[in-house]
Amino acid sequence: MTETAIYAAGGVVWRIVDDKLRILVIHRTRYRDVTLPKGKVDPGEMLAETAVREIREETGISVALGVPVGVSRYHLPSRRTKIVHYWAAEATEAAVRASSFVPNKEIAALEWLTPKKALKRLSYPVDAEIVENFLRLVDEGVLRTFPVIALRHAKAVPRSEWKGKDAERPLSSRGKKQAAAIVGPLRAFGVRRIVSSPATRCVKTVTPLSKAVGRPIEISELISQDAWEEGASDPRTVIGQRVRSRKPAVLCSHGPLLPDILSEMALATGTLRGSYLGSASSLEPGAFSVVHLSSDNPGSGIVAIETHEPTV
Repeated sequence: MTETAIYAAGGVVWRIVDDKLRILVIHRTRYRDVTLPKGKVDPGEMLAETAVREIREETGISVALGVPVGVSRYHLPSRRTKIVHYWAAEATEAAVRASSFVPNKEIAALEWLTPKKALKRLSYPVDAEIVENFLRLVDEGVLRTFPVIALRHAKAVPRSEWKGKDAERPLSSRGKKQAAAIVGPLRAFGVRRIVSSPATRCVKTVTPLSKAVGRPIEISELISQDAWEEGASDPRTVIGQRVRSRKPAVLCSHGPLLPDILSEMALATGTLRGSYLGSASSLEPGAFSVVHLSSDNPGSGIVAIETHEPTV
């Protein structure tokens, strides 16, 4: 991020009504326009976290993020650049029914439109471009997706400062802050399954997430660094289980194993491997890559990959 730009995030919120696709647009009170739900990043937030929060605040609908559908850039009257990141986000019937939205001083109304009508009604070309990106997913038959997230453990105490076993090396003070900071972004993608290497630094990285979502941490020696160093790691088995389950999951592991984990995701889904896998696996401590797979046909290949760096 640059300091001069203003960052925001939002989504193309969608649902199926009577077997037909509908997109949610908002009518803003002050500007008298029709746009997509979005809003500015709060201090310390990661973009995915912002998108979910803003959608909930503006529409009352709680969502989990799907595939990224583009970034819009435009100049404000102040001459600063505003950069808005968007994701596709399905609104379940339960989430729609649970919405407590009422017209207010910011949002006058919500409206569910067909994609064709939404493109005509949206007030700004940049919003229409985002919807067109979204519709390409629809055309490709990969709208409904689930994420498998590769997470590198947060910053640990350096080996030179630790006299015990490497697997017992704890998080540093910065690492503890990173572990807390990634809870919101991981929840934004609907993570419910948590798999971790048994190393203390991995388990402690996902402990705050486990507590937040009320789900246990599943320990797997197959993605531990000790097993990797002994030639006994087996990310293929772990990835196979996660792809078959078609449930949002995070795998917390170590730097040396990440290339194997990403490679196995490509193999398990019939995706051509390329340099993009190297980029997605070259993670700093506390960073993660979200691999989006088709819920209807996981073997159809990776739909998208996005990488998120820690804010602390």
